[in-house]
Amino acid sequence: MFPSHPFAPLRIRGRALLPIVQGGMGVGISAHRLAGSVAREGAVGTIASIDLRHHHPDLLDMCRADPRRETLERANLIALSREIEGAKRLSEGRGMIAVNVMKAVSAHADYVRAACENGADAIVMGAGLPLDLPDLTQGHDIALIPILSDARGIALVLKKWMKKGRLPDAVVIEHPAHAGGHLGVTNLSEMNDERFSFERIFAELDPVFTSLGLRREDVPLIVAGGINSHEAVRKWLAAGANGVQVGTPFAVTEEGDAHPNFKRVLADARPEDIVEFVSVTGLPARAVKTPWLARYLRNEARIRAKIGSIKNACPTALECLSVCGLRDGVEKFGHFCIDTRLAAALRGDVANGLFFRGRESLPFGNAIRSVRELMELLLTGVARPAVARCGAFALV
Repeated sequence: MFPSHPFAPLRIRGRALLPIVQGGMGVGISAHRLAGSVAREGAVGTIASIDLRHHHPDLLDMCRADPRRETLERANLIALSREIEGAKRLSEGRGMIAVNVMKAVSAHADYVRAACENGADAIVMGAGLPLDLPDLTQGHDIALIPILSDARGIALVLKKWMKKGRLPDAVVIEHPAHAGGHLGVTNLSEMNDERFSFERIFAELDPVFTSLGLRREDVPLIVAGGINSHEAVRKWLAAGANGVQVGTPFAVTEEGDAHPNFKRVLADARPEDIVEFVSVTGLPARAVKTPWLARYLRNEARIRAKIGSIKNACPTALECLSVCGLRDGVEKFGHFCIDTRLAAALRGDVANGLFFRGRESLPFGNAIRSVRELMELLLTGVARPAVARCGAFALV
């Protein structure tokens, strides 16, 4: 039984949950072990759907033997089904297992279908407006949770979905100035725009809900970005949120699915190590300035000038993104293979990986603690006695 806490439950599709959602983090950072562990405590655990084959040696062998795109896509769908099954088994029937699907991924419809067919409880979709998500999930009893960053986007999704006879089961409101990974803005200069303020969004949504004939409780709101303490949880739940989404602090837990080196990079990063840049998706992103990213940013202008408008073959043959700066020769986008770099980070390759991270300090500093300890701290403000930390290493 989870310790008592002062907050109302997060109610999604008839279930009463702890008001914490674990954010989806790919490639493979949040897979079955993390998602299942979070759900077992009674919260929402999230599997990031993109390229989960890296957790399955037999699927990697299959892809090496037959490196065609069709094989890679089939391997990833098999991996997703295995990860959902593993998370549900680990959750012991508690909480919810969600699958995060990026709209910007070319196979997003296939991942949505796989999540539905393999018994996921929810689909969380960001990296683009998920206007077609109700159509993709028609006939399935599954919670649908879009990730958006301002009141205008939320209003648009509400209106479009209501015409299809569907409401979001919740909405994640992600603040781009604080979150890790891909950020919900079109350029870096927009990140601190006042329209992303949670307070402003709550105020702007009141007339939207009224005009649509909705009650506030019809669509729970979950705030994401910068939630790193009990005080932050208490502040935003008191201000009108129904739940909070937390990413980076879960990535560095003992149950996190990434290599221990990945966790040490995130946990030991100093504020000056965390940088923003433009990803190959065209979206701004936030990560730790490890050796590869430092080199890339140092040479970014030269890379753009030399190959920015040249189309390239996909280095992995996966064609993972619907639009890719490197493959499609989009000069203003980033120019590197994001799948290769994120997979390197997952396996703990500090020199060559891309390590996405939120901007805020972590709840336990640079200590690696358990999922339960993290959730206890966030919901009750009580921290168990510290354990001995692992050795650190220099990032550059």
